[in-house]
Amino acid sequence: MVVLAWAVALSALLAVIAVLRDPFLLVRLEFARQRRAAGLAHGTVDAAGHRWAYAWRHAEAADAPVLVMLHGFTGSKENWYPLARALGGRYHLLIPDLPGWGDSQRRPDVAYGFVEQAARVAAFIDALSPGRPVLLLGHSMGGGIAALVAARHRQRIGKVALISAAGVRFADNAFGLAVLAGDNPFAVQDAASLRRYLDTVFFDAVAKPWIPWPASAALIARRRRDAGFEHAVLELIGRSADSLRPGLEAADIHQPALLVWGRQDAVIDPSALALYAAAMPQAQTCLVEGCGHMVMMENPAAVAAAVVKWASPT
Repeated sequence: MVVLAWAVALSALLAVIAVLRDPFLLVRLEFARQRRAAGLAHGTVDAAGHRWAYAWRHAEAADAPVLVMLHGFTGSKENWYPLARALGGRYHLLIPDLPGWGDSQRRPDVAYGFVEQAARVAAFIDALSPGRPVLLLGHSMGGGIAALVAARHRQRIGKVALISAAGVRFADNAFGLAVLAGDNPFAVQDAASLRRYLDTVFFDAVAKPWIPWPASAALIARRRRDAGFEHAVLELIGRSADSLRPGLEAADIHQPALLVWGRQDAVIDPSALALYAAAMPQAQTCLVEGCGHMVMMENPAAVAAAVVKWASPT
């Protein structure tokens, strides 16, 4: 019993030391737990001059469609794990961290706007699904990227779904006006701004993640280090000449399409859904009640149902 007690104490001490040396370890461990719960594996691939980190899962049927999911601004592949669980084994899943974000490579000499990332996503698809068109989902910034990929690389994309997608001039809200004024309303510098960030992107309080200390401190530290990168990306996707390019090129999307929004989205106002729908009259639409910007995390069952309907053979 004494030996066992010493072993437990030593293990606890080593765990504390590990966390003190690497505070972000707790975040990575939680992400790994979520990935395993969704039945996903971890992979890496080189494409378009970057090393990509991605999560993946085979479908139950070998001939099932390949579904690629693109996260949004300040997001990561982990944002898609609740939807991955809700979809079950229907699809082969490829869920990358976009270049510059999450665990994927970031280079100081390149831009990470809509146009540049769309070209990189096409290369990622070529690397992991060569000669086989995919179903492409994009959320927020990733939705704007997905729109450009679908418009410019039609042979690679069988269907496209835009979820709370950026890239159109939606009705004014506090978030959009702050971006146009030159601010980053997603900036995180301390505990108060982290709470404000979560309150902005989530409407459903139950779905909002709980981030205890010291994981919260590690996340704040990372976001503070990323502040310059975030500002540079937001300049491209929110204020540059290319910021509305996804909406301008949406009329060139002729594949079957899906548009999903949370009715209480305080980031990309739901008026954006109508703007994309006007350019893509073939699109199915789904407005989910009681959800904000992170609709695929707040109500993954509703989004999964819309995705299954859209992805079904016509």
